[in-house]
Amino acid sequence: KNMFYDVMAYGNQVKETAKKHRKEKDTATSDEFLSGFTKEDKLIPVITITVYLGTKEWDGPRKLSDMFGDVDEELLPFIPDYRINLLAPREITDFTGFRTSIRQLFEVLQNAYDKEKMQEVLQNDEKFSNVDRETVEAINLFAGTDIDIDEKEEVIDMCKAWEEQKNEGREEGRELGERQKIISQIVKKLQKDKSVAEIADDLEEKEEVIAPIYEAALSMKPDYDVEKIYELLEKNKKLA
Repeated sequence: KNMFYDVMAYGNQVKETAKKHRKEKDTATSDEFLSGFTKEDKLIPVITITVYLGTKEWDGPRKLSDMFGDVDEELLPFIPDYRINLLAPREITDFTGFRTSIRQLFEVLQNAYDKEKMQEVLQNDEKFSNVDRETVEAINLFAGTDIDIDEKEEVIDMCKAWEEQKNEGREEGRELGERQKIISQIVKKLQKDKSVAEIADDLEEKEEVIAPIYEAALSMKPDYDVEKIYELLEKNKKLA
């Protein structure tokens, strides 16, 4: 694709130059008239950069010959080999050359596979305390993060948002653990043929709290899979 786009760009330059000569009627020879290009005309170099926004290492071809099968080595010198200018975050060792918010995007992508490194980057670089909303949206999209974005804010403190997200994750994990613990307790008592009232009394909980868990667990008989019971309760909660 890059090779095709570059060829099209050069072709358009030649086309525009020929159009200019036809309009001004300033070609000196029949060859120049037919080609639309004089010896004095020059092309502007076209540079295409391939930006890879994946979090994994680039494992694709980097030049045209990488896409060939078995080719006689004697033919290779006669085959033009087109290479791509690849910009891959995982391969960048120095981000100081970047002057825009793409630096933050690339640094996150480089460390997205390692949460500890991600934490280190966010805490040690003050640039992450003032990131524009569009860049944070791109980070969420390409790095798979879930940084909370306030639509009213044009800049986001990613350091703070990341820490808040981690704390929320811990809290959700704690709630999940407690929820699954009570489900497990109810299942054990249900297997002993205890009623909702008896279980509520044993666990010192209200019957209206025990009842939906009891019914969900009963529907999973005889396996009583705690995780599946939890998923069913969450599904019922959304439908309620």
